[in-house]
Amino acid sequence: MHAEVGLPAETARNLETRFERLLFGARWLLAPLYAAMVLAVVAILVAFAREIIDEFSHLWALTGEQAILLSLSLIDLSLAGNLLLVVIFAGYESFVSQLHIGEHEDRPGWLGTIDFADLKLKVIASIVAISAITLLRSFLLLGDPASAPDPVRLLWMVVIQLTFVVSGVLLALMDWISTRNPRRGMTP
Repeated sequence: MHAEVGLPAETARNLETRFERLLFGARWLLAPLYAAMVLAVVAILVAFAREIIDEFSHLWALTGEQAILLSLSLIDLSLAGNLLLVVIFAGYESFVSQLHIGEHEDRPGWLGTIDFADLKLKVIASIVAISAITLLRSFLLLGDPASAPDPVRLLWMVVIQLTFVVSGVLLALMDWISTRNPRRGMTP
């Protein structure tokens, strides 16, 4: 193939090696994206703290429903933060470089074991959970005419939730089918 372009074989191999090193080094272009996601975790932490401060300032006045709504908001923020950390750790390890943290006692058990298929499923499962919590919050607000969501908006939220669920099921099904494909080295 190299002879076809008219280059000596050694020169062509050198060019190919340099190009492949450039491609391999390009993975580091993703590192700033993961750093920005860390900043997003900080933003979630700030929102979490603000939510606690705002609501706990009148803790004794909270009704049961308001306490449930507060809990759902905090769970929602927590799930979003967890999702970001999973994407940061698994994405960085899968596409950029291994994390050199050794056998640190706080090293998550799943670290280094999540491949791209697992990451996709974790992301969609988290999105479904976050969306479900948002939908549940909206349903809880139906009892309060002052803050009840618009019925059309609520319908769209249900449609979007179902779309996320169906997408997750289809992704899981596609991954299951692909792992059973004998051409990928798996037994049917």
